[in-house]
Amino acid sequence: MTNPTRRAGRRLPPLPRPTALAALPAALLTLLCAGAAPGATAAARPGPGPAPAAVRAAAQPPVRSGVQAPVPSGVRPGGAPGRPRTFDTAPARAALERLLPRHARQFTLVPDTTAAADAFTVSGKAGAITVRGSTGATLLTGVGWYLQHVAGVDIGWPGDSIGMLPAALPAVPAPVTRRALVPHRYALNDTDDGYAGPYRSFEEHQRQIDLLALHGVNEVFVQVGAEYPYYRALQGFGYTAAELREWIPGPAHQSWWLLQNLSGFGGPVSERLMRERAALGARIADQVRGLGMTPVLPGYFGTVPAGFAARNPGASTVPQGDWAGFDRPDWLDPASPVFRKLAAAYYAEQRAVFGDSAMYRMSPLHEGGQTGSVDVRSAARAVQGALHAAHPGALWAVLGWQDDPTAELLAGVDTSKLLILDGLSDRYNRLDRETRWGGAPYAMGTIYNFGGHTTIGANTSVWIERFGSWRGKSGSALRGTAYLPEATGTNPAAFDLFTDLAWESSPVDQRKWFADFAARRYGRPDAEAAAAWEELRKGPYSTSSGLWSESQDSLFTARPSLTAVGAAYWSPKSMRYPAGSVRRALDHLLRVDPRLRGSSAYRFDLVDTARQALANHSRVLLPRIKAAYGAADLDLFRELTAQWREGERQLEAVTGADPNFLLGGWLDGARAAGADAAERERYEYDARSILSVWGRRGTSEGGFLHDYANREWHGLVSELYGPRWETYFGTLEEALVRRTAPREVDWHAVEERWARRTTPHRDRPRGDPHALAAAVAGYLPAATD
Repeated sequence: MTNPTRRAGRRLPPLPRPTALAALPAALLTLLCAGAAPGATAAARPGPGPAPAAVRAAAQPPVRSGVQAPVPSGVRPGGAPGRPRTFDTAPARAALERLLPRHARQFTLVPDTTAAADAFTVSGKAGAITVRGSTGATLLTGVGWYLQHVAGVDIGWPGDSIGMLPAALPAVPAPVTRRALVPHRYALNDTDDGYAGPYRSFEEHQRQIDLLALHGVNEVFVQVGAEYPYYRALQGFGYTAAELREWIPGPAHQSWWLLQNLSGFGGPVSERLMRERAALGARIADQVRGLGMTPVLPGYFGTVPAGFAARNPGASTVPQGDWAGFDRPDWLDPASPVFRKLAAAYYAEQRAVFGDSAMYRMSPLHEGGQTGSVDVRSAARAVQGALHAAHPGALWAVLGWQDDPTAELLAGVDTSKLLILDGLSDRYNRLDRETRWGGAPYAMGTIYNFGGHTTIGANTSVWIERFGSWRGKSGSALRGTAYLPEATGTNPAAFDLFTDLAWESSPVDQRKWFADFAARRYGRPDAEAAAAWEELRKGPYSTSSGLWSESQDSLFTARPSLTAVGAAYWSPKSMRYPAGSVRRALDHLLRVDPRLRGSSAYRFDLVDTARQALANHSRVLLPRIKAAYGAADLDLFRELTAQWREGERQLEAVTGADPNFLLGGWLDGARAAGADAAERERYEYDARSILSVWGRRGTSEGGFLHDYANREWHGLVSELYGPRWETYFGTLEEALVRRTAPREVDWHAVEERWARRTTPHRDRPRGDPHALAAAVAGYLPAATD
């Protein structure tokens, strides 16, 4: 690939070490560090804003092996700040101004250092609400509780009904105190940055953090810019800057590089972009810290480029084999002395950019990998030892997924400094986490969304039952919740309910919860809204565990075949609930009081429900098309494929009416990351490919990852999915007319051509959501189940 950076291997001029600047006032630091990073070109896109530590770190030479940066003053060993006598409410106040610009001044936020950890109290009269809390984040959680339970509105992810708030906020009938039931309320899957938006702005990440705090989360995975410590540290171990830029993937694929699954694809990434992403990641981490939450940073467990042992005498590496058609990066034996030196260099570089934390994410041997001659117990001990050498006492967060963490890994670590994020809590039956993990602490998690699919539903009744029973069992090791959809921002009801679990002392009544949700979602009780959400509760939100945690995806987004049963190879192959529930919900939503239709929450829900009803209908249409083709009934085949095309047309139109379903914004962010035409095209390919081919041909076909991240978006339907089906139906009609076998189509080539396109797409919604959803209802048959 072409590399436009032209400064391969150039050493950057040093600036004073971070500790020298740490004593300066924050305002002065901002003035000193707000300029462009040294070496930035005039064509570079403006950075995300002042990020002093990141800019300082970006201008320093790589840390040499064995060099340990000092711990910043005021931080306890392990990066965990001591509990202050008080704390600054300004970050929470700023978040409140962003969330409730018209009503923020009616809240008084009071630091309550006498309260138990993770507790808030809400009180007050009309127009003057007081929230006391133990951290900035719990103050916002108290505001969120007030909005839901007193004011009767919702700030969801996405969509809100705050426009329905009265000028003077309603009084709290009596003071209410809530305490978190578990100490760990973790959020964000390792894949979220890739599937939810690898090229998001700081404002978009800031909104995400605000919402997480509002909903009671206190630990947030921060991945943006995680490539930069690798890039810096490995230059001290025999690699040039140019080699490392080729090794590091594009932002859309970096999640899987950090999981040690692949390297290189979607890149190379320019040094300028890496610096910008490091600065952005530093701002995100600081935003999380400012609210009293823990930024969870990636830890180092041994990922190295090819040829590491040849360049570093005494190093022992293990080839990790194949992952979905990619050659995995090598694994440096953590028990070797070279590992300790590289880990120290990595953590020093990471500290210089992102500061310290009390929690780090690592999953060695994720989804396979080869142990070779490495003793996993010793390796795990060495990984934790390197972490604690840099951050004494820090918590290691490991994903509970497939067979991980293994008994061997757990036997090598101090499990009191470990938290397992269980990604399978709601997927399978007969789970005993205490026996499986030997009593190691774990967080009950959910992955109800894979790849960013636009599909409604979740196993919510399973969450409710298991959280209470698992937490209450004798000898329970449940210490938290883990909100782990592969992509966030697609399912507001699921987000609200799952995050509520940790704050409700009484068992959640699923039916009552959805009835209350329906009332606050649009800002007022409404019989039709209640009926709509009751249908959705009984249908897609009451799916069961046993095999799946996600609902089925759409056949409109599937690679064309008369026998298609799902778009993604790894998705459910059939309906997981009666389709009529969504169809009836659509009818009810269309009849919601017109006075409640102005909110972004109503618009999103209406568009999403219409989209889901269409998606479900695709599973009715395709078998009929198959039957007509099998019967060689050309007239019926043409009639049914015309219905299919009309369904796609309706899908493209209705998704164009809400900003959350537009391809344009996704692509615009990628192109904006490039400093020149070559970079812009490279990053757009990175963003397009993750939605379609995912990777190279071997990954797309042999690894079954094509369409893994399928989603019914305006622009994707008309430019990729619709034309694919049009081509396919054309081959079948031609075969019927000529009475021959249909010609074969190289679908990967079709999808790769699409991924290489640079056609623009709009990033603003268009059309009346209600009229477009009504047209969908008119196109669909009435519910029969």
